[in-house]
Amino acid sequence: MALALRSLYQHPLLTARDLEVIIDAHKLVSFKKGDFLLKKGQIANAYFCVENGLIRSYVYDYNGNDITTGFIGKNEISIDVVSLFTRVPSEEYFQALTDCSCYMIDLETFQQLYHSIKGLNEWGRAWMSGSLFELKQRTISMITDSATVRYERLELQHPQILQQAPLKYIASYLGITDSSLSRIRKERCKTTTH
Repeated sequence: MALALRSLYQHPLLTARDLEVIIDAHKLVSFKKGDFLLKKGQIANAYFCVENGLIRSYVYDYNGNDITTGFIGKNEISIDVVSLFTRVPSEEYFQALTDCSCYMIDLETFQQLYHSIKGLNEWGRAWMSGSLFELKQRTISMITDSATVRYERLELQHPQILQQAPLKYIASYLGITDSSLSRIRKERCKTTTH
């Protein structure tokens, strides 16, 4: 039970007792494929630790195209940090791409724990630093790496996305067309089978 939570809330300053308190504060929730966890214009009141399934975050560009901004899979956190902590409406949609089971914690409960468990604010700082680092790496990669390199990195670091997400969402996440993605996948198949 709650293996996802145990692996997510790893920090040297969190004791076994702290972990129990944190895990007990989460509620198991399920989403069906297509369900929204958060829509643009809503203010986030909770975040979700994914036990199983895949969630996609996305926005619409100025031409009305749907652009994938992220994927959240097993043992990851689905959160709109800006909306949740600054209490402003979300700019993104968060939608289940598959049936998902998640552990939810609401903002009020999280804040109580954050102020009462010293290790939790250190964990939060470490998690936020890691998230910012990943975002920065992705931003730089979109400018400096070829589409093939971006695809290979996704394949290596997040195979779940390639197994569960529709190709059009993967293409928009990588900043390429569907046909470019098909070509890259064909080339990858040739090189991996030889």
